[in-house]
Amino acid sequence: MNQPARPLSEQETNNESRIKAVLEAYDRESAYRVFANRWLRLLISLLAVSFALYHMYAAYSPIVTLKHRALHVAIVLCLIFLLYPGWKRASREKLSPGDTLLAVLSLSTAGYIFLFYLDIVNRGGLPSLWDVVFGTLLCSLVLEASRRVAGWELTAMAAIAIAYAYLGPYLPGDFAHRGYTFADIFNYMYVTTEGVYGTAIAVSASYIILFIIFGAFLSKSGMGTLFNDLSLAVAGSSKGGPAKVGVIASAVHGSINGSAVASVVTTGSFTIPMMKRVGYKPDFAAGVEATAAVGGQILPPIMGAAAFIMAETLGMSYLTIAIAAFIPALLYYFGLLVQVHLRADKEKLEGLRKDELPRVIDVLKERGHLLLPLIILIVLLAMGYTPTLVAVFTIGATILIASLRPASRMGMRDILQALENGVRDTLSVAAACAAVGITVGVFSLTGFGLKLANIILVFGQGSLFLTLIFTMLASIILGLGLPSIPCYIITATMAAPALATFGVDPLSAHLFVFYFGVIANLTPPIALAAFAGAGIAGSDPQRTGWISCKLALAGFIVPFIFVYKPAMLIHQATVSEILEVAVTSILAIIALAAATEGYLFVKLGWINRCLLIAAGVVMMFPEVWAVSMSLAVLGFVFLYQWIRKKRSTALST
Repeated sequence: MNQPARPLSEQETNNESRIKAVLEAYDRESAYRVFANRWLRLLISLLAVSFALYHMYAAYSPIVTLKHRALHVAIVLCLIFLLYPGWKRASREKLSPGDTLLAVLSLSTAGYIFLFYLDIVNRGGLPSLWDVVFGTLLCSLVLEASRRVAGWELTAMAAIAIAYAYLGPYLPGDFAHRGYTFADIFNYMYVTTEGVYGTAIAVSASYIILFIIFGAFLSKSGMGTLFNDLSLAVAGSSKGGPAKVGVIASAVHGSINGSAVASVVTTGSFTIPMMKRVGYKPDFAAGVEATAAVGGQILPPIMGAAAFIMAETLGMSYLTIAIAAFIPALLYYFGLLVQVHLRADKEKLEGLRKDELPRVIDVLKERGHLLLPLIILIVLLAMGYTPTLVAVFTIGATILIASLRPASRMGMRDILQALENGVRDTLSVAAACAAVGITVGVFSLTGFGLKLANIILVFGQGSLFLTLIFTMLASIILGLGLPSIPCYIITATMAAPALATFGVDPLSAHLFVFYFGVIANLTPPIALAAFAGAGIAGSDPQRTGWISCKLALAGFIVPFIFVYKPAMLIHQATVSEILEVAVTSILAIIALAAATEGYLFVKLGWINRCLLIAAGVVMMFPEVWAVSMSLAVLGFVFLYQWIRKKRSTALST
């Protein structure tokens, strides 16, 4: 039997209010309505729970493709218009007649396809008047829904794409194309599986929603508490311990959650105050939290669900993607931990007292069984089961495993709430996938993606390194303000093809653009994750963004390494090749982290910092001379600094 919830103290209530305010400021999907009418709340809960159960059923009994995707989008749009007001000053307790109408119209877009499916198929792509009417309606609803939950950036991009498809004959130079009528455009977006109902929605309707629901069940069972306590027990007492706790907890939370901003606020609400307490400055503490949370999107096994879209796009298994992303993700967090440790060492920051930390054995006794669903997930995927079936099975397994201990046991109300929470968390991702479907559909229709790839190649002037730099910049710019999944789809369509002309492995190219699309969440001027961390820490948002970029140094370096040394991705590589690239990458990251912090055993002078930067960068290249020269420089600097440390210690004693 669940224990009754104790009343929140005044301090806890204020903290909850602050967290909610930060979430609503930087995470649009948190600014939903809370209806005063309980019957309306019940109706929405029933719709959300039914929607979740439908997708679990569809995992075992597949529905006709176009119908399934149309229903998925229709319910998502309907719930968005019911839950999210159209402007900030609109009522959060009442549903406006306009939003009610939009919700009904959203359902009609799927209703038309269900009623006239055979006619649509028999026409073979030739549009009728009603096809165009409902296609126009669908695209308009998608644009408005994405504006409400994903912001103007993605909406504007989709609207510009539609205009580009229509205005093709009037555009200059390489941007021109033959042009399409609005009837052609909206028909293509509506009754084919290339526009709104394209790959992005296919993955959203099959994989993403199920894994987000799985994450909601893990959260409901107390997985967040497990990793917070486990992180405290393992790293809390070490030098700069609270920052390391934040890194570990946010990494796991971000991978399962899929939202960097939500991860920052959830784990940062308790790790940022701890970091400040031991002496970290507010902007550094916020930067650590933001950098760790963003990295969750690249951390297997779930990678914020983006791995499923990458697998679908590349025609590879999900397991291949997850394995390939494993070493780069570890290096990303290794680089962050090195900087956190060096900062603590430089500023003589200690950890928390052991008597105020939980013990590992006690944490595992209380909630260690909650690790089993993740283990089951990995084992089943390794055995070759489809991700959809694995997701449904692990949801059921989570409910059963959570019941083993009173602290994690879920009653029927908790199960229904987890189903509803999972659907609510899916809305922003699904709406973004629908909007990005419009953009990608236009690229496919007009060939714009290949044209952009050619432009990047022209700027690259035949140099792979320069092309990588311009691809990186394009991915960061395209990713500003966008969730990681639509960001990856756009960058993979527009930027990744440029790398293929140099013979770069497709997996390396797609992970390259994905990394920088994710890191866009940290880069000013629109660094949403960093801004959310600043809101918790009370620091300057822009300064926090730049500090986050510095802390994410490994994230800027690692993608270049796995392009030049594909063995890092494990795919088609020998053990010796993997070990060689792992060891050299670790040394490069240590060198660059030390140069960034200006500290290695003792304070670094500018000459030593420049030597470390040069050695770290040159070590990325595969040539033997480059690695040998870098090792020699690193050995010299490390030995010199170690001797200085010994002398300093001897003098002080």
